[in-house]
Amino acid sequence: MTTPDLFAGLIAKLPDDAERITALRQTLHAHAHRYYVLDEPSVPDAEYDRLFRELQALEARYPELMSPDSPTQRVGGQALEQFAPVRHAVPMLSIRTETDTQASGAENFDARIRRELALTDGDASVVYVAEPKFDGLAMSLRYEHGTLVQAATRGDGETGEDVTQNIRTIGQIPLKLPADAPPVLEVRGEVYMRRDDFETLNERQRQKIAAGIKGEKTFVNPRNAAAGAVRQLDPAIAGQRPLSFFAYGLGEVTPASAGGPEFSSHFDLLQTLKIWGFPVSSLIGRAQGATELVAYYEAIGKQRDALGFDIDGVVYKVDSLALQQRLGFVSREPRWAVAHKFPAQEMLTTVLAIDVQVGRTGKLTPVAKLAPVFVGGVTVTNATLHNEDEARRKDVRVGDTVIVRRAGDVIPEVVSVVLPSIPLASATTTAATPDGEPLPMQPQRGVLFAMPKTCPVCASVALREEGEADYRCTGGLFCSAQRKQAMLHFAQRRAVEVEGLGDKLVDQLVDAGIVHTLPDLYRLGLTALANLDRMADKSALNLLDALQKSKQTTLPRFLFGLGIRHVGEATAKELARHFGKLDAVMDATETQLLEVADVGPIVAKSLRTFFDQPHNREVVEQLRACGVTWPEGEPAARTPTPLSGVTFVLTGTLPTLEREAAKALIEAAGGKVAGSVSKKTSYVVAGAEAGSKLDKALALGVPVLDEAGLLALLQGDPPPPQV
Repeated sequence: MTTPDLFAGLIAKLPDDAERITALRQTLHAHAHRYYVLDEPSVPDAEYDRLFRELQALEARYPELMSPDSPTQRVGGQALEQFAPVRHAVPMLSIRTETDTQASGAENFDARIRRELALTDGDASVVYVAEPKFDGLAMSLRYEHGTLVQAATRGDGETGEDVTQNIRTIGQIPLKLPADAPPVLEVRGEVYMRRDDFETLNERQRQKIAAGIKGEKTFVNPRNAAAGAVRQLDPAIAGQRPLSFFAYGLGEVTPASAGGPEFSSHFDLLQTLKIWGFPVSSLIGRAQGATELVAYYEAIGKQRDALGFDIDGVVYKVDSLALQQRLGFVSREPRWAVAHKFPAQEMLTTVLAIDVQVGRTGKLTPVAKLAPVFVGGVTVTNATLHNEDEARRKDVRVGDTVIVRRAGDVIPEVVSVVLPSIPLASATTTAATPDGEPLPMQPQRGVLFAMPKTCPVCASVALREEGEADYRCTGGLFCSAQRKQAMLHFAQRRAVEVEGLGDKLVDQLVDAGIVHTLPDLYRLGLTALANLDRMADKSALNLLDALQKSKQTTLPRFLFGLGIRHVGEATAKELARHFGKLDAVMDATETQLLEVADVGPIVAKSLRTFFDQPHNREVVEQLRACGVTWPEGEPAARTPTPLSGVTFVLTGTLPTLEREAAKALIEAAGGKVAGSVSKKTSYVVAGAEAGSKLDKALALGVPVLDEAGLLALLQGDPPPPQV
């Protein structure tokens, strides 16, 4: 199979349809239990949906084999024993899924509704409410006389779990309603976790794990984390998990005659819920007919990856409540609603190999080579494993079945390994569960991934710095995988500066095999350049002139242009000032390098590693041989400067000083200008329209100066008061 199906592949071996139906039901029940009850989904939603549709088709073909305990006849999931059961007064049914991820999916729904209502082409368009399909945990909130008395999960649709105490910790959910609310009101909605809150939670979990706290784990996705928080037995722990809520419907409501409002449309009841204090998504809107449904689907699809929360499609509902009642229900689903899915962002496939790619900056990244799988709207054959630690933590090995995820333009990644731990009636077994259920045989797996010790492209040493997650190739000026980045960095304005040498031209020179290393730039001739696409003789002459001009540079610019890791402009200036000559820098020991202002152990080790590579020294010597030169002299006398050891961050627009001018004044006084704010920042200099850097400075208690304060400090005056 091109796309392996760990569970259904085994099922497909069953020759008899009756046995296949039984195995499908068993598998789907197991998956549903993992998803709804344990909050540990074992396969992507798309895989579950595919197996579910297969079972539906078989049951439609053999109605005599229909069973009331089939997954197609219930919502899925069951109440956990540790929570009190709640019988829903109005069942929490699921919505039919439209898996056609094209515009025709919306058109099909509209056509079906019009047929059910016996509408002709001459009749008006049906009005719908369109809303995002939130990826969270369905919740029913019961209010009696305006007070929240109970919160219950969906469960199996008929009976859920009482999680009232945990739901009370969600600040968005009102505990008391206005006086005009009906005596009994059940609000249906979704408990979810925002993506930023999810990342914050997982970072906290990683810190606990690093601290050796037992029983802690990171969460796979926001839905998992939200469901786990809702089902915490300790409300105090649940309160520490950042949960949110969106309301999207009603369950039991007392009639208007008993004091409740009388609604005529679904949209109107949502607006009333908003007035009563419930959060209702601003993305919900009305749509007339198929054309507007398609437009909504496409618009939300474009926003999907930029939203603060996960969605996997949109939901269409007939707006008129009278028409909803007329359309009614079929089996477990309302006829008047449908969930229109987006292309699946997670799918199953097999790892064929694990390669290591070398990035433009020398970063080594393990990449899983996959059996082709259609996910996120494209066919995926590669997925990143990020780094060695992640690959080993996820325990990804060649031959494994894995869940691969692709969202928007994000590089596909392996989410997790799927081991065959769910019992199947068709599996050949060697063991059984305590209840006697068979377990499938565990296949022998490949070896655990380990990063190679040398670069797979140039064979230079691959090193992992202390405190870093990534390995990097040390052959920066020599490694062919890094040559484009090395040339662009070398030619930039703040380095050696070769005017006119940009991305497109470097791509042409490297891809055509004309330039292999930096010295090759200075060996270019007019003929080779003029033969390139869109390169006229005049442009070629201009570039040759720029290359000739760039040969006269300074030692700080040249050092910065070499692209040595952790060596920025300020550090390059300090190295040049301290040693005076390039050879002295190249031959300095780590101990000697540590004597330089602005050079710590990490920078010293990086410099020593770079110049210990013979091919890097060879490139430097070839550049010198090509005529690249700079003034050299004796080390500068070390005199105290007013701002030695003081670090600044600039943000916003200053009244009279340009950013570069302010930076030059600070560096001339011995200070350093950094790009980001941290606890080590001495001052933040803020001008008009200062952004997040100012916010972070205030949060960390870093002193903030305006332009006048900076100038006073440069003149040696005492630090002025904070802005």
